[in-house]
Order: sequence, then C-alpha cells, then structure tokens
Amino acid sequence: MKYPKTKEVLNQLVADLTQLHMVVHQHHWYMRGNRFLKLHPYLDKVMDELADQLDEVSERLITLDGSPVSTLSEIAAKTKIPDEKGNWDETIDERYAKIIDDYHYLDQLYEEGIKVSDEEGDYSTNDLLTGFHSDVEKRIWMMSGEINKAPEIDPE
Repeated sequence: MKYPKTKEVLNQLVADLTQLHMVVHQHHWYMRGNRFLKLHPYLDKVMDELADQLDEVSERLITLDGSPVSTLSEIAAKTKIPDEKGNWDETIDERYAKIIDDYHYLDQLYEEGIKVSDEEGDYSTNDLLTGFHSDVEKRIWMMSGEINKAPEIDPE
C-alpha cells in the first residue's frame, strides 16, 4: 500500500474537520452577547472554510485509493476533538477560546500530515496540507485577536 501514514492522517483529518465543523456550528447557534451580530456571520465563514478543507482532504484520500470515514459513528469513534452538550452559559470569549484550542490541535495534525506526506514522497498531499496549515494558523491568529489573546502558534 502506497502512502499508508499519509492516508491515516488524511482520515484523521476527515473525522476532526467534521467534528470541528459541528463544534463551531454549536457555538454559532448558542452564541449571545454584544458582539453577536458581528461574530455570528463570521462563524458562517469559518464553517465554510472547514467544509471546503473537509471536501478537499476527503477527495485527496479517495484519489490515493483510501476510504474516508463517512458515518457519524465512525467520526465519533475516530475524532480527537471533544464535544459537549450545547449551553447558554458561556461568554463569546469562552466559546472562541474553545474553538481556538481545537484549531491548535488541527494545526498540529496538519503539521504531522505535512511531515508524513513528505517522508512518503506524496508531494501533492504535502502541498494541499501546507496550504490548509497556513489557513489554520491565520484563523488562530484572527480568532485569538478577537478575544485579546496572542495566537500562541510559536510562543517564545
């Protein structure tokens, strides 16, 4: 089998991108506060970006003769992004902090995918993941700035 480690990371990304999309969607639904009108539509854009990444990662996995996880039970079993029941008791800053934590995990997973795809010589996947990695780091920076935090991508 060609690119086994790359395929495994791609499938992990399928599960985690699906889960993160749901987490963001939940916060989008349960958000309240004085920045609601600005941040609610912003999370629509975040979800669109996650959906685009999910589609491209899944299609790349299929291109490599892999089989993406595609049921809720598979995703729930495989994802490493936690979920919790929706509630109205969190501030917008608390919601964003949770999403940012999940994005930091995604950032590390993209880095792992970049490394293993390079080691296995899958340069097309490497290119795809490198672009998404940059997008994730920018998203971390922008969301962190909204809650008056540093992105902490490469803290000193």
